[in-house]
Amino acid sequence: MFSKLLIANRGEIASRIIRTCKQMGVKTVAVYSEADENALFVREADEAFCIGKPQVNLSYLNADEMIRIAKKSGAEAVHPGYGLLSENASFAQKCLDEGLAFIGPSPAILAAMGSKIEARKTMKQAGVPIIEGINVALQDEEEAKAAAESVGYPLMLKASAGGGGIGMQLVHSEEELVKAFAGNKKRAESFFGNGDMFLEKYIQEPHHVEVQILADSHGHIIPLWERECSIQRRNQKVVEEAVSPFISEETRTKMLDAAVKAAHHIDYTNAGTIEFLVDKEENFYFLEMNTRLQVEHPVTEEITGLDLVEQQLKVAAGEKLQLTREEVKRSGHAIEVRIYAEDPKTFFPSPGQITALELPEGEGIRHECAVESGSAVTPFYDPMIGKLIAWGPTREEACRRMQKALDEYKIEGIKTNLPMLRKVISHQQFLEGITTTDFVNQYYLPELTTTN
Repeated sequence: MFSKLLIANRGEIASRIIRTCKQMGVKTVAVYSEADENALFVREADEAFCIGKPQVNLSYLNADEMIRIAKKSGAEAVHPGYGLLSENASFAQKCLDEGLAFIGPSPAILAAMGSKIEARKTMKQAGVPIIEGINVALQDEEEAKAAAESVGYPLMLKASAGGGGIGMQLVHSEEELVKAFAGNKKRAESFFGNGDMFLEKYIQEPHHVEVQILADSHGHIIPLWERECSIQRRNQKVVEEAVSPFISEETRTKMLDAAVKAAHHIDYTNAGTIEFLVDKEENFYFLEMNTRLQVEHPVTEEITGLDLVEQQLKVAAGEKLQLTREEVKRSGHAIEVRIYAEDPKTFFPSPGQITALELPEGEGIRHECAVESGSAVTPFYDPMIGKLIAWGPTREEACRRMQKALDEYKIEGIKTNLPMLRKVISHQQFLEGITTTDFVNQYYLPELTTTN
């Protein structure tokens, strides 16, 4: 096992990794921008180094400086967390070239799965169902129009690189496609340095369901059940739960099998997630693969009793997985909500200083929190400031515990999405487990209109 690890990330995921490292006796090295000098994760790490100016391209995306600090500190490995450099094949390769273990899959896999177009091709070869669409990068509006005509509307226009819903838009007509193409291509180029766009057929009333896997370098791959992530705003998840309340046991088994088949096909190692869209008849289709730890990993930990960060480190150190698929039991139900510093009506970020913070406590309640009273939420980074997780022996009990915790959660000084989360978790559709990716547009936003 490694004796010292550099965390190439910030905020709550940095704190999360530090917690497991302390339990394993692994020393941690944090990097921070000038804007994060007083952040919690900086104090929690064994060592901390300033990496640059607040702007993300001058700090947390500075791969060369990240590696320089890792070597200077004597770190043996680098954990990229999620976002930022976590799926950057070039960064992973630089780590390996400098003798640093990268906590994740190989650079080749990162590159292949980092392109949604290439990932679609690969999954089709693996025999995993994919959504009807175009598997080439569209160069301009004319190519997009021709491709759309062959597939048929409605369509999802998507960026091949990146994630978080950036560069993605539902289009119902050629006119909408032409209007959307240039803007989304430009956004993708700006955020990911890659403006490749493609089209997929739109799945009506879809559920977003994903399978967490673990794979070691000895050929062992196990699925850790699935998560339902259908409640999203701006194509970005805000509520996740394990397991999905929608799919049947028969579909669940088929989906887990498909995820394992996909991982075997590409010789995957470490933690990863195969994401699917599921239609109302429970047909499922490959959406993308996330080659890193997911934001929503705590709900999987809660129902399996596993520490996914610990498993990541052990796999990266060359150890064999100590569990078989049959030995991974699921216990109860877990729900996670992402807490954002944002206006709950417009979803726009709401930076500022947190003047008061009271976190709820209770049986089955877990926090992954990046802030404290007095913390400054800057405009430079993603506005997620924490996650609240509730576990219960049944889904009904998990919902009840989450509702109570959300009612007791208090943050002052900034706007947050807590009012939205309270409405979602108490909504009848959610309580019945019938939530598609249209939930926010279908239920939450119309309710805002009628109550204002």
